[in-house]
Amino acid sequence: MKTVGLLRYGGPEVLRIIDRPTPHAGEGEVRIRVRAAAVNPVDTLIAAGTSLVRLTGTEPVIPGLDIAGTVDQIGSGASSDLALGDRVMAMVNPTRPEGGGYAQWVVLPESWVVRAPVGSTHAEAATLPMNGLTALHALDQLRLTPGSTLAVTGAAGAVGGYAVQLAKAAGHHVLADTAPHDADLVAALGADEVVARGPDIAELFRALVPAGVDAVVDAAVIGAPLTGAIRPGGALAYVRELPDQRAFAEAARRLGITLVPAFVHAYDGRRDKLDHLRRLAETSALTLRVAARFPPEDASRAHRLLAAGGVRGRLVIEF
Repeated sequence: MKTVGLLRYGGPEVLRIIDRPTPHAGEGEVRIRVRAAAVNPVDTLIAAGTSLVRLTGTEPVIPGLDIAGTVDQIGSGASSDLALGDRVMAMVNPTRPEGGGYAQWVVLPESWVVRAPVGSTHAEAATLPMNGLTALHALDQLRLTPGSTLAVTGAAGAVGGYAVQLAKAAGHHVLADTAPHDADLVAALGADEVVARGPDIAELFRALVPAGVDAVVDAAVIGAPLTGAIRPGGALAYVRELPDQRAFAEAARRLGITLVPAFVHAYDGRRDKLDHLRRLAETSALTLRVAARFPPEDASRAHRLLAAGGVRGRLVIEF
């Protein structure tokens, strides 16, 4: 089968087409004929060698955390309601020996796979699992009551955009920051109030909520400056640790603010969580945004575009 992988670390240029044996579904597993694999920032970290996914010997590394396609093989003992030909989506953990989702076929435990949202294309469905589950884990960790006030940074991006929409679906009042040229996009995603991105972000949020917001989802990885926007007893969900994480944690502790990690792999195999996202997408509560599509041979170009910044929605490799 055709895969996109790497045999050495580096920039986008290290990605190449690599022929690999086609896998087969074992007990309790399903095989997906992949039609679309989303390109995420973590994929560029995998290629650069700065992630947990490591080269070992002569075996290639296969990036990719999001896939969509059709079920074309079901292993013995599988008990879900999936059937051959079903359109599905899944998150893949690329640290596994078989690698990630940049492949024509991927075999996963059935609990990792759900039907794709009705009416979505394969490319659209592939944008949802990893980023949607990251945003959902952040909100689940915050444990907000309906009607809470939440600030979201990086709201024009994939995780931030889903965080805005999930928060609105849960009944929260949402503030968001973004660059001026993305203000209309973020408002369309459902943010109640939008402020301009910049070093005075905490002051801008405080101007809207003088007592401080109940919580922040920090999809833009701003860190410590955001503590000034949060009320005592509030919380901040972060998607990636910062170089000064210990100082950040100490500053938050002094202010009575709880830091919670949004760790997407906590939801590995959580079919209930991914199916919840599917249902929200089917009601248009979540917007599936595809920025551009690429054949596998152009995967390096997709990585270059992502690294250049400014992509709105997800770049997708189509097999």
